Amino acid sequence: MGKFGKWIAGGLGWAFFGPIGGILGFALGSLFDAPDATKAGTKGYAASTTGSFAMTLLVLVAAVMKADGRVLKSELNYVKQYFVKAFGEDSASEAIRMLRDILEQNIPTYEVSVQVKQHMDYSTRLQLLHMLFGVAKADGQVNASELNTIASIAGYMGISSKDFESIKSMFVEDVDSAYKILEIDRNANEEEIKKAYRKMALKYHPDKVSHLGEDFQKQAKEKFQKVNDAYEKIKKERGIN
Repeated sequence: MGKFGKWIAGGLGWAFFGPIGGILGFALGSLFDAPDATKAGTKGYAASTTGSFAMTLLVLVAAVMKADGRVLKSELNYVKQYFVKAFGEDSASEAIRMLRDILEQNIPTYEVSVQVKQHMDYSTRLQLLHMLFGVAKADGQVNASELNTIASIAGYMGISSKDFESIKSMFVEDVDSAYKILEIDRNANEEEIKKAYRKMALKYHPDKVSHLGEDFQKQAKEKFQKVNDAYEKIKKERGIN
């Protein structure tokens, strides 16, 4: 069993109860067949938190993948590469095996999202949202049904409309995307732009999700880099030093 499975064995926390627990029920079985599965019984808070995040991520990813009525190989590959980067090849294979099982089930999006809101801090929910957009964009575009599903999940999770638009603009570009990422409009002055950048850099800093462990913290850097890129684009456009 890879590290992913060991985290699950050691992190029997809130994610395995309520609607998320119901969805994961039969999908977990295959990961506990290996004899070392029970050796990870007390991994502590970090393991439980990371495992809960990973499990929740798989459930919500499945909801987005099913939104347009088809599951694409590009989407599965995106998820696998995400987990490869975070946990390694073996753990990614375990995650994809579970995802395939979850995709066969009906996902109560509202109930799952509310459970997330109740048990995960805001920065962690923002990281989940970022990943969902990444999956939707895996085939090159975020279609309307995927966007509607993600918007619903964001609302149920308690994500503000400005934060939703900020992360959406990292994946769905238009002429004002850089400004939307910083949560300002095109009429903002230089001082407002700099202030907005400092605020968003703090909000999306990878340290905000350090409790998820080093693996997921690395993935959070992508979102943080989008803020920096947006700021640099605006500075170049405005001639700001």
